[in-house]
Amino acid sequence: MAAAGGRPLRIAMIGTRGVPAAYGGFETAVDEIGRRMAAAGAEVTVYCRTKKGAERPARYEGMRLVHLPALRSKTLETLSHTGLSVLHAVLRRRFDAAFVFNAANSPFLPLLRLARVPVAVHVDGLEWKRGKWGRAGRQYYRVAESLAVRWGDALIADAQGIADYYEREFGVETRLLTYGSKRIDAVPSAPLAELGLEPGGYHLVVARFEPENHVDVIVDGYRLSGARLPLVVVGSAPYAAEYSRRITELAASDDRIRLLGGVWDQELLDQLYANALTYVHGHSVGGTNPSLLRAMGAATAVIAYDVDFNREVAGPGARYFGDAEEASRQLEAAEASPESTKSSGSALQERALERYDWDGVAAGYTELAVHLISGHSSAGARGRRGGSVAATEGTGHVVEA
Repeated sequence: MAAAGGRPLRIAMIGTRGVPAAYGGFETAVDEIGRRMAAAGAEVTVYCRTKKGAERPARYEGMRLVHLPALRSKTLETLSHTGLSVLHAVLRRRFDAAFVFNAANSPFLPLLRLARVPVAVHVDGLEWKRGKWGRAGRQYYRVAESLAVRWGDALIADAQGIADYYEREFGVETRLLTYGSKRIDAVPSAPLAELGLEPGGYHLVVARFEPENHVDVIVDGYRLSGARLPLVVVGSAPYAAEYSRRITELAASDDRIRLLGGVWDQELLDQLYANALTYVHGHSVGGTNPSLLRAMGAATAVIAYDVDFNREVAGPGARYFGDAEEASRQLEAAEASPESTKSSGSALQERALERYDWDGVAAGYTELAVHLISGHSSAGARGRRGGSVAATEGTGHVVEA
């Protein structure tokens, strides 16, 4: 993977918490895509947020890591870190292309373009629908979407629903580059036993505690159910104390519910997915969700919140719910027919491995980087809603409009 003159391509990945990934969508994408691009010969630099007391390795899986601080504030953490990262990228290191994750970071795009670094923006889901943002935050995200359209050389969507949104609202070209999935096999796990869990003997939730992830709805639905197997909830939220408190209070009223908090051991997390009877997925405003794909790759049956994004990924083989009562019924149905539930998980694994391949996704990012370096740019689109349509479609590879 070489630039003009035979030297390696120099790629920057900006706007995420960095790698190694825990279970955030952007971080998972950077981890999986970056390591593949590096293995193919690119010089990949990932900008990471420093964590108090955490190690700061210089390299990871062939990627160069730059650790920079961020303001620990819900509204400023992402923007402050991205601002420092862009300044570092412009002043300290020359890149051939940059991938910026999250449309919220679009105000920094002109700095990269002034430095003659072509940039693709992974726009994420419909952030302005997230319950954690107040009116000003939602308005900011709406404006940021327009700026991403105007100033990004290319836009990346990870789900057809997101691509359709940008087509409908702005009439701009997008690249549909989904996430990938990996096969996870259930194996005997001593840590699982230490948690008092048995293979096939629990329901699993993995999510940040944010309203649009509906963890409270799932917990409430489980409380209403006659389920015999425990509900294991993995997750937390640094800036949602009131919402987290609601979940904790709901869980405290039912001794079948176990809140594990954050689980950062990836091997243990894989085994939690692979040995669950069901994975209950409440996410509603993102695009293709890595946690959902992880459960599918582990051959675990899925009960998902009923929105287009989740149906696009899991298809007809999953169960769906829209409120606590329906979640309750679906949990009971899954336990009432364990063989059918297990068979559903196997079919979902086949679907994930067929449709969501990290090698193909990484190839799409590489192709897009080369395309940008060659001079292609859709920047200069009006950046206003209701533009003319120039859409693209695909399933993990670049498709030209």
